Amino acid sequence: MVKQSIFGRIAQLAKANINALLDQAEDPQKMLDQMVRDYSNNIAEAESAVAQTIGNLRMLQADYNEDVKNAQDWGNKALAASRKADEYRASGNAADAVKFDNLAKVAIQRQMSAENEAKAAEPNIASQSEVVDKLKSGLDQMKGKLNELTSKRNELVARSKTVAAQTQVHDASRASTSWTPPAR
Repeated sequence: MVKQSIFGRIAQLAKANINALLDQAEDPQKMLDQMVRDYSNNIAEAESAVAQTIGNLRMLQADYNEDVKNAQDWGNKALAASRKADEYRASGNAADAVKFDNLAKVAIQRQMSAENEAKAAEPNIASQSEVVDKLKSGLDQMKGKLNELTSKRNELVARSKTVAAQTQVHDASRASTSWTPPAR
């Protein structure tokens, strides 16, 4: 849900015809300032969504790594129990050999369970990694659009100041050419 709303906003802002909005706006500079603020807020939301998704991915990876480690540990325990059972069997202690054979079986079952959990997590990790990559890409695009918007805003402000200065010079020169000294 978060992904759609953020990218929906990206699409809206990207599709917006800034020049048409500026023509309609009473104060284009204020309009662009607001758009920059809104876009910056959208970027902050997107960064939060990316961070949360990365956190979820790291948790999945940690669980996966723990399952892999558990599978290895249980495999080692099964091997140790099996060796111990063989030692007891070689020494003629069949009762203890059976106990360690049973322990080895339990350890193998737990090893298989941990391996299955690790295997089940692999598609989720791959999917989550893909989502993270897409979100990062979308965030980079948003930042690029913000830079474009900021540049247009700065260009408009500079153009506005130039026009104001030219108007002021023009008004001053008109006032000086139309001035006539008072009659004495």
